[in-house]
Amino acid sequence: MSIVTDAKNGTITEEMKKVAEFEGVEPEFVRRGIAAGRIVIPTSPYRDVRLCGLGEGLTTKVNASIGASSDIAEEELEVEKAKAAQAAGADTLMELGTGGDFLGIRKKVCDAIDLSVGSVPLYQAFITAAKRDGSIVHMTEDDLWNATEEQAKLGTNFMAIHTGVNNIVLDRLKAHGRYGGLCSRGGAFMSSWMLHNEKENPLYADFDYLCEILKEHEVTLSTGNGMRAGAVHDATDRAQIQELIINSECAQRAHDKYDLQVIVEGPGHVPLDEVDMNVKLMKSMSDHKPFYMLGPLITDVAPGRDHIVTAIGASQSAAAGCDFLCYVTPAEHLALPNKEDVIEGVKTSKIAAHVGDMVRLNKRDQDLAMARARRELDWEKMYSLALDPELARNVRDSRAPEDTDACTMCGDFCALKIVNQNYDLAK
Repeated sequence: MSIVTDAKNGTITEEMKKVAEFEGVEPEFVRRGIAAGRIVIPTSPYRDVRLCGLGEGLTTKVNASIGASSDIAEEELEVEKAKAAQAAGADTLMELGTGGDFLGIRKKVCDAIDLSVGSVPLYQAFITAAKRDGSIVHMTEDDLWNATEEQAKLGTNFMAIHTGVNNIVLDRLKAHGRYGGLCSRGGAFMSSWMLHNEKENPLYADFDYLCEILKEHEVTLSTGNGMRAGAVHDATDRAQIQELIINSECAQRAHDKYDLQVIVEGPGHVPLDEVDMNVKLMKSMSDHKPFYMLGPLITDVAPGRDHIVTAIGASQSAAAGCDFLCYVTPAEHLALPNKEDVIEGVKTSKIAAHVGDMVRLNKRDQDLAMARARRELDWEKMYSLALDPELARNVRDSRAPEDTDACTMCGDFCALKIVNQNYDLAK
């Protein structure tokens, strides 16, 4: 029996109780959310994980993505990055490797951390076919099903599966065109296979069989976003919206018929004035399924600082109702992220999640406590309230003031110190 079945039957499980306690809500609130498909708690029968609730009424979560490539496939490096992501505060991890030993690396990553781990099975299916037969277009349907099942048995909690890349979507893509092409690796793989073989996407054509596999292994379905924009000028185009329609229909079927937990993904590069609209559109189309925001990158001209670009867009997304943010690192568009990139990506996205929660959940107590600590020049309290206490302490210590009450920005002329000596403005 799945957690969705329990929720629909009125049963509050231990997972629901633990998530409710962490979030500061009633267990019944979590149960109703899962029953309605608006909250998910990725679990697995194959490994114990730190439970993480995603969805409406819960705090915004951050995912970190790692994975070896065809150029850099170092097993220990990926394990090190996974541990660094968890230590930096990531709520979940996606292992998206396209190089090296697919299952071996993922197993070591899963064993090294207790976060929920996600994957994209079609990477393994297509790349295995390319190595075996010389091209990705020689992938078979069985390659897809086998990869999905193998990865599920490792304890993968959620999977990005490109159910919405179908022939109708490709017609929209060809008719409309794009400035930036396809940026989704999964979307590019599947589109190329479909066009070469003149076949429908098996993940769409045999969606019921896919659901049976996921249900057997208690995997949360995350409807992959193969048509997300790779340039702000392609945002919210016909292919993206058509895929959203298909993914929303698949999400509803998976939840209603198979009692699967489902997340809906989207949409990539989006200009700031379209972020709110995209969040509301995705929530409305999917009947308020948990929304996993990939990005959004709100400008295309800041390589090397795309983690900052994304944090701006992600803050807006979370405030508008997005539930789950996928981090972006400083290496985005340039190179495979290293450990330092992963840490920076997680910590930057955690700021965005906090900013969003200040709006959508009115979570402002931490900011109020920080304001009071600053007024009182209580540095230890400020460090304890900071999202990155170590960084805050190190910056101040690196330019230590003579007057230990103030900082070297104002020194003897610290505004707060002057006012504190003359007025009582405490509240």
